[in-house]
Amino acid sequence: MPGARITDQRYGAAADPPYLYPDYVGTRLRAPKNPLVILPHTLTELTAPVFGEAAVTGTDGDLTRQHDGEPIGERVIVSGRVLDDDGRPLRGQLVEIWQANAAGRYRHATDTHPAPVDPNFSGAGRALTDDDGTYRFVTIKPGAYPWPNHPNAWRPNHIHFSLFGRAFTERLVTQMYFPGDPLLAIDPIFQSVPAAARTRLVAEFSTDLTEPDWALGYRFDIVVGGRNPTPGDPDDD
Repeated sequence: MPGARITDQRYGAAADPPYLYPDYVGTRLRAPKNPLVILPHTLTELTAPVFGEAAVTGTDGDLTRQHDGEPIGERVIVSGRVLDDDGRPLRGQLVEIWQANAAGRYRHATDTHPAPVDPNFSGAGRALTDDDGTYRFVTIKPGAYPWPNHPNAWRPNHIHFSLFGRAFTERLVTQMYFPGDPLLAIDPIFQSVPAAARTRLVAEFSTDLTEPDWALGYRFDIVVGGRNPTPGDPDDD
């Protein structure tokens, strides 16, 4: 039907939110009004960029060391593995993140939320996966912030992720959430994801990743492509 996702299980579309989810007001305007036309895949769609070590610098993965001073907020370590649907690690994947600061403010001209901008926090980073498919970021736990979807609407704490995968058909933009956030139950973006797939978007607290007297650790594995992928972001359409 118009506004429904393509249900090609090879690419895990059933895990993604629908194009039209009325409680998420923005989808009412941008959801397709006519049935989608599926185009045959060519070499362009079945390949992806290849990234080398030069794609990242020494501080790209540590968002707390990108300025002269330290950012304000709770320091966290976010790490995980990028895998295919059979659990095999994907090496050399460029993982990019962006987020609000501890006060819930993005360092962007269009963000007019009346919360302080942290001069020591830009809110963006990148990392390459190693031979085991592992990536790692050190950052600040983002704050919640209001948004104009409905009266008294607030976004949960979240970090945006972007990956290219092994082909453009596996391109993934998604959001990672933190466990125990009470806003998840009332967030239309999170709730638009099919119920069975929502847990794939919530990181797990990890004592193994936690560093004593330094930072709490969270594990967030990402699966690209296949039957059970990490769901995509409804904003990425």
